[in-house]
Amino acid sequence: MSAKKLRYRRVVAKLGTNLLTGGQDNLDLSQIESIVGQVARLHEQGAEVIIVTSGAVAAGRSRLGARRPRRDIPFRQVLAAIGQTNLMNAYDRFFAGHGIVTAQTLLSRRDLADRVSYLNARNTLLALLHYRVVPVVNENDVVAVEELAESRIGENDTLAALTANLVDADLLALLMTRDGLYMADPREDPTAVLVKRVDRIDAEVEAYAGGSEGDGTGGMVTKLQAARLATAGGTSVVMANGREPDCLVRLAHGEEIGTLFPATSDRLESRKRWIISGLSIRGSVVVDEGATRALRERNTSLLAAGVREVCGPFERGDTVQITSPEGERVAFGITNYSSDDVSAIRGAKSGQIAEILGHDFGAEVVHRDNLVLV
Repeated sequence: MSAKKLRYRRVVAKLGTNLLTGGQDNLDLSQIESIVGQVARLHEQGAEVIIVTSGAVAAGRSRLGARRPRRDIPFRQVLAAIGQTNLMNAYDRFFAGHGIVTAQTLLSRRDLADRVSYLNARNTLLALLHYRVVPVVNENDVVAVEELAESRIGENDTLAALTANLVDADLLALLMTRDGLYMADPREDPTAVLVKRVDRIDAEVEAYAGGSEGDGTGGMVTKLQAARLATAGGTSVVMANGREPDCLVRLAHGEEIGTLFPATSDRLESRKRWIISGLSIRGSVVVDEGATRALRERNTSLLAAGVREVCGPFERGDTVQITSPEGERVAFGITNYSSDDVSAIRGAKSGQIAEILGHDFGAEVVHRDNLVLV
């Protein structure tokens, strides 16, 4: 396969715990070596690959000889701190055999929620790709202590989607031990049908998702959430079995493996990618059916007349989530008014804002230039 046949040039590959351990208590080094070899082949063909890896906690559990059931955050920090070294050593050693330099990159929600830190992370990752380095990304579990639990991204499916949006990836490959998204759990129903393509993640598709997969903290639910986030930012997503021979290479060349979620929008500019990440949300606004249709179908701004409920607190300039009357997420946006102000003007006409509040920051609660549909 030549570089000209690459369909996706910039790829983020998320490797799940189950894939990297084979469901055991220790790293499956042969599996890691296989994936590294595939990345090296793509590297030779001109592709840029970022790995988002799980497995640190599992590796630490093996080194410490710890019992599996214990999952409290402080102890998981211990396991992550021990296992991260083993995990990175494995990647570094295998990539060095191909003459490729790696770079460990630890991220947390706090890093990406701050606009300046977000841009710094983006610039660093793009610079690493420029120098033909393979970044190995993981959530910074070691500093995600219990009292700072809100800083955790939560699981590496979300982290992978955020990373894909961060670097304008062409493809996010969610590699696991299943063949993709099934209409039912194949462990319980051997006749379950594999879904080959999902153009829109709706209630029917969400109903296909089951629980967690093996030891991983993410299951099909979080993978669907990651797919929604990445595709809205302009990145196509594939869920596939990472144990399939040459899976990553074949995916990068456009072969149909697993379940494809095509990008649902053109590439978003950097500020809107940051908004859609949802990491800096300070509250939410429920809008009526008319506003929901206007936002989705005509890409309008959100006016006070369409607002029905406000959940705060948030301040002017904060990012809020906009939801339909049924609770379905519609958009993220930067608000022109605080939660107290929006509560006061909800349902009002734009011309009444100054009279009600005694001040006026514009006719829009959220201007369409600061709003991203999801």
